[in-house]
Amino acid sequence: MEITPTIRAEIERYLKQKGLSMTQFGRITNLNVGTVSGFITGNRSLSVNQLDRITMGMNLPPDYFYERFVEECVEESPLNWRRVKPFVYRCVELGRLDCLQRAVSMFLDSPIYTHSLFELAEDLFHKGCRDTAAYLYENVAVSERKQHSERLALCQYRLFSIRIGKDQTQNLQTAAKFEPFVDRLDEVNQLDALKALANVYRSLSMWDKVYKFSRQMYKLGQVQYDLVHNSKKETGLKNELRSGPLFAYIAYAELMCAHACDAKGSHKQALEHIQGYADLSWVKENDDESLYWKNQFQQWAKINTYVNRLMSGDISVLTDYVGHISGEKHIFAELLNVVEVANRYDIDIDHILQRFEPQIAAYQEPAHTNTLAEQQVILEETVRFWYKLAKYNLFKERYLYGFKCLIEALKKAGIINHALLISNCAGLFFRFSEHADPETQAQFHSAYEEVWKRNDQEDGFSFGNN
Repeated sequence: MEITPTIRAEIERYLKQKGLSMTQFGRITNLNVGTVSGFITGNRSLSVNQLDRITMGMNLPPDYFYERFVEECVEESPLNWRRVKPFVYRCVELGRLDCLQRAVSMFLDSPIYTHSLFELAEDLFHKGCRDTAAYLYENVAVSERKQHSERLALCQYRLFSIRIGKDQTQNLQTAAKFEPFVDRLDEVNQLDALKALANVYRSLSMWDKVYKFSRQMYKLGQVQYDLVHNSKKETGLKNELRSGPLFAYIAYAELMCAHACDAKGSHKQALEHIQGYADLSWVKENDDESLYWKNQFQQWAKINTYVNRLMSGDISVLTDYVGHISGEKHIFAELLNVVEVANRYDIDIDHILQRFEPQIAAYQEPAHTNTLAEQQVILEETVRFWYKLAKYNLFKERYLYGFKCLIEALKKAGIINHALLISNCAGLFFRFSEHADPETQAQFHSAYEEVWKRNDQEDGFSFGNN
């Protein structure tokens, strides 16, 4: 077995091969000759900055010595966070997560370094180094001795934020794991966390959860709004909230509660919540941002009142609803409502679908959005739209186009790993499979098998109706 030489030995060998004195090498690396000499003779250790200069002077890859630096200058030396911290940042820059993990692991068993590791995780999180930050948050959470501490809750919140993505099965697991910690966050983070949880559960169509966390957001928002306007004590909420003015959390909570009630068929209760964010006369702010959000909620209340009446069976407002959305740029969710109403009350909407045929053809790919919450909802709505459109056409015996829509829905459901929608697609296909020609049968089964392989699910789904 070949023994890897130490950093010192390799530098010494390089100097001999190149015929360089320590003074000459110091000039090449822009290091004091005493620094070079002290390291080679073993009288002093190297910082990562000095190591990088030496590596560059030897024309080696930047991380060439990093594994040996961990062994010789971290693992075999007394703990020194001030010296290791710059090395950790360099590991992030160079993508050496393996070296970072080895270096950081030395500090995990000592509670005095928990705060330093947490601060590092926070800095990396805000700089966009999410995978590295996740590793640190996980370990800080494990080493956190106070199980009800705010720091532990914030670690779990950050991990929740990092892990939420397209995979809806993973999203469900991630949200369930974070739930017990949301009440331990400070007011600023708790409002944003409640909003995020409600949005995740909305994308999963788990309406009881949506309602629960939206009501919590509503109550907390009201308390904080009263504190801001009726107390002399500074709360810090005015400047720290990330999703708009404070009153917007209260209004958004009402909006989400209305969505949940409509989805569950409680249309009268939904209308009460819609009125809750339609009337914002109690809002004291009148700056440009606040006026913008007030107008947004009033517009949403207007269109959602149409939706509420449609879902209640009042088809008389369908023409007005379609006329209202025709001038909108993005109408995907609204068309989904139209198809849902058509299926629910067995009405003909062919003329509406023909009117928006160009937009429907363009909906093969969801519109890009700036926030992950919006992406989750839109991806789920995309699947449901093609599923509902397939159902509409199959019941009208337009089998070729109906199966085309259904295969599209199945593929997109597989991408987000939405088990219920996958099973619904399968159930609808088997219901009408006798009308599918051999080519369509093959296309559907091929898509189904691809979904099964991608998500590594057990054979068979519980067929439901959605």
